[in-house]
Amino acid sequence: MTHLLPHSTQFSWPNKARLAFSLVINVEEGSEYNITEGDRGMEPVDELQVHVGKPIRNYGNESNYRYGLSEGAARILKLIDKYRIPATWTAAAVSLERTPWLADAIKSRGDEVCSHGYRWIHQFRMKEDEEREFIQNAIDSITNTTGTRPYGWLSRYLLTDNTRRLLQEMGFTYHMDDYSGDCPFWSMDQGVKEPMLIMPYALDSNDMKMWVSPAYTPDMWLKYAIDTFETLYAEGSEQPRMMSLGLHLRIIGRPGRIWALKAFLDHVSSKPGVWFSTRLSIAEHFANEVPVGEAVL
Repeated sequence: MTHLLPHSTQFSWPNKARLAFSLVINVEEGSEYNITEGDRGMEPVDELQVHVGKPIRNYGNESNYRYGLSEGAARILKLIDKYRIPATWTAAAVSLERTPWLADAIKSRGDEVCSHGYRWIHQFRMKEDEEREFIQNAIDSITNTTGTRPYGWLSRYLLTDNTRRLLQEMGFTYHMDDYSGDCPFWSMDQGVKEPMLIMPYALDSNDMKMWVSPAYTPDMWLKYAIDTFETLYAEGSEQPRMMSLGLHLRIIGRPGRIWALKAFLDHVSSKPGVWFSTRLSIAEHFANEVPVGEAVL
């Protein structure tokens, strides 16, 4: 007897694939907090965990972020080009404005840009009108830099009670700020007027853990990523599964970490029945397979 896991429904991926694989590359560099942008203080996310509550610049951390654009992005692009793997770039709009060569590279690959905000800042403090303007600015900016508007949204973790409703009103296809499943689903949560398509993300396999937990090595990250893939791949023999893998230019793009991404791509690209796709393509396929109103959570 087949026992379907909760939080899922029956449908098929293209070509009867067992697993939809979504590579998510975050582009935050150049959009982080900085007093030169009028922010109250420095960027709190730092590989060395250095943060003080004074309105001063952290030049060292700023250079850590610049590394993602000056070195890391090219390494990642070279690798995913080698394996011919499409990606969804969750980009803070200002980052692409300030790095037009990267916007052009993403566009030339035919990849998707999902909005990671206008800048990589928190929106949870924003009033509704301010948040609407923040979202619209991101749409306009990404449209200008890539030629295509974003259809997905990922906040800097914290969001408001209005976020999902505003995204729906402003023409977004899917929302990523959810970690509750291994497959897309429809949701009526957070005050939406009709079901919103949710493309769950994953934090447990995210390379950010190598920054926030210094003892977490690339070897450990690689094993965890492969174990995640293998579990979902096995489950995919009975029901559709989706794996999200989140990366950062300044993290996995370092020389001592990029090898782990290569090893992971070696592993997954050798497996039959894996659909490597952008999140938007996965979302559109799911919406066609599972009509609005079915599998609503």
